[in-house]
Amino acid sequence: MSNIRYLPTPYSYSSAVVAGEYAFIGLHRGFGDDFASQFHSAMAGLNETLARLELPLTAMVKVHVWLKAVQDLPTMETLFLDYFPAQRCPARMTATTEFFDRDCLLMIEGTAYCCP
Repeated sequence: MSNIRYLPTPYSYSSAVVAGEYAFIGLHRGFGDDFASQFHSAMAGLNETLARLELPLTAMVKVHVWLKAVQDLPTMETLFLDYFPAQRCPARMTATTEFFDRDCLLMIEGTAYCCP
């Protein structure tokens, strides 16, 4: 019997799936008029999902950030440290892509460790 736990969305993906000791976090996009606003909004959504799993943000061990524009990378680097201690950042990959929603400037997904 599987002990996989899903946090479904109204769409064709889950905001998180817990399997064993890990939570696989689906896309979290931000909303707002500029990159910083969208980044903070995406992180707030990520925090809400983790809270539903009773996990802190520091449980994130791997993060993948998708940017619409590579020029936003320096801003993202600075804002990232608002959420993670400099010496305890999760592993991260950042890439650029075109989004279906034209107003979307970034999406964040990743993996959290569920065990203390």
